[in-house]
Amino acid sequence: MEMVGHDKHKREFLKKSILVGVSSGIVGVNLFTGCEEKESEVSPSEDLMREHGLLNRILLIYDSCKERLTKNEQFPMGALSNSATVIRSFIEDYHEKLEEDYIFPRFQKANRLVDLVTVLREQHKAGRILTEQITQLAGIKSVSQEENRKLVALLTDFNIMYRPHEAREDTVLFPALMKIISQNEYDSLGEDFERKEHERFGEDGFDLMVDKVASIEKQLGIHDLSQFTPKI
Repeated sequence: MEMVGHDKHKREFLKKSILVGVSSGIVGVNLFTGCEEKESEVSPSEDLMREHGLLNRILLIYDSCKERLTKNEQFPMGALSNSATVIRSFIEDYHEKLEEDYIFPRFQKANRLVDLVTVLREQHKAGRILTEQITQLAGIKSVSQEENRKLVALLTDFNIMYRPHEAREDTVLFPALMKIISQNEYDSLGEDFERKEHERFGEDGFDLMVDKVASIEKQLGIHDLSQFTPKI
């Protein structure tokens, strides 16, 4: 009888051990999954910076178009027009609005980098004027020499302004954001940005924009990254 009782207690102990092990495994999986979900979230600064990457690709498209206009080479003007449309819809009406509505006011409230924010706002305004003029000229079927020169000047002005503009935001403004707001507020900003992107462009809004820009690059024959490698 003692052996039977011993065996019974042993079986119960093993059963409980297995249950505890399984439960721990489930908790472990949940914790691991939670970590994965946490890691997959894009912070506000990362979100804005990757959108700057998209802007940079359009600046390269503008460079290519400007070079062809300067040489009077034929190229699909729709590529330039479509690029300006992406700038207007994704960069100016969305990306820059996020900065103006959510980022700049926080620096002004904290009285930090106010001079920089003032210049960045002014450059946003200037960029919208340039984009409007680029869109108008890019929509003309046959541009005159004067219109050609004007378009070259507009593309030059746009690129000269936006390269240092985004570089200053990436290296000065965005890194300072965490110094003036709490972690909770920072995380909340990321959620706001994601929600607004989905509301405006759908669940895969950013990826769709990247695909659209990649298609324009193919039109112009500048999609192969290796072509930019210097022959040394």
